[in-house]
Amino acid sequence: MKKIRWGILSTAKIGLEKVIPAMQAGKNCEITAIASRNPEFARAAAEQLNIEKAFGSYEELLSDPAIDAVYIPLPNHLHVPWTLKALKAGKHVLCEKPIALSAAEAQQLLDATRQYPHLKVMEAFMYRFHPQWLFVKKLVDDGTIGSVRAIQAFFSYYNTDSNNIRNKKELGGGSLMDIGCYCISQSRFILGKEPVSVLGNIEYDPQMEIDFLASAIMDFGICKSVFTCSTQLTPSQSFRIYGTEGIIEIEIPVNIPPNEKSRIWLQRNHNKEEILFEPYNQYTLQAEIFSKAILDYTNVPTPLEDGVNNMKVIEAIKKSNETGQSVKII
Repeated sequence: MKKIRWGILSTAKIGLEKVIPAMQAGKNCEITAIASRNPEFARAAAEQLNIEKAFGSYEELLSDPAIDAVYIPLPNHLHVPWTLKALKAGKHVLCEKPIALSAAEAQQLLDATRQYPHLKVMEAFMYRFHPQWLFVKKLVDDGTIGSVRAIQAFFSYYNTDSNNIRNKKELGGGSLMDIGCYCISQSRFILGKEPVSVLGNIEYDPQMEIDFLASAIMDFGICKSVFTCSTQLTPSQSFRIYGTEGIIEIEIPVNIPPNEKSRIWLQRNHNKEEILFEPYNQYTLQAEIFSKAILDYTNVPTPLEDGVNNMKVIEAIKKSNETGQSVKII
């Protein structure tokens, strides 16, 4: 089987510990290079993960003709600039979420990709490729729980380190950008449409100036989706879908363990059924599906328009918090 030769821009923790090892397990993926602005970091990461090449700059990696695609787990404010540079260098791009700092910046990226129709670009919402989510999506689409009228999502962790990039305003930090984006994306994915308006309420950290607690009601018409996210609460996550004929609950909606069975609960007619899924690494699945799109010259499953739309919701939530009014999604 032909493999896509991958380069990794950055030695970020998420890449070293989760994503790169998972990508190395992909049947059609080969991690051939990693880059850091610190050459020593790049060499250490390459040695740790048995990667052939280590580059002391991102530019060096992008100029390597032996690399087909790059994975970008850089801080949020660098997502669009380095995706654009990768495209100019002729590389396909899988970029971590959120794709941009604003809807306008995401649209700028989308417009720029039209100059490179032969290259694939996708925002890395890995949950969408896990069998548990595909199964839940099918249950909803098939009407198994009737008409979906409400969704409730929650995602939190505790981090008050002012030096952490997730707590730096200028780098695109904050709870909505880091984890609230999942709650928004998941509701949009399950319902297969966009919210018409949102009502948001946000608490900001007085020192770090990032949103550390945010709640929102997304109006999808007949269905209302409510979520809360926080970077200063005990770690927790949940996702529940309420229909006229049943309820679906996902035990672990985002950080799905790759080596353990995952489960959901389906409740209908006063009966609650537990459904188990064999262990899957969602990062491996994501890399394989993206690589397959390159090899087969087909569209990626999540187009960049989706990233633009997710950013529109985040911005509307912030605007709603400022005005105290519901904000329409344009």
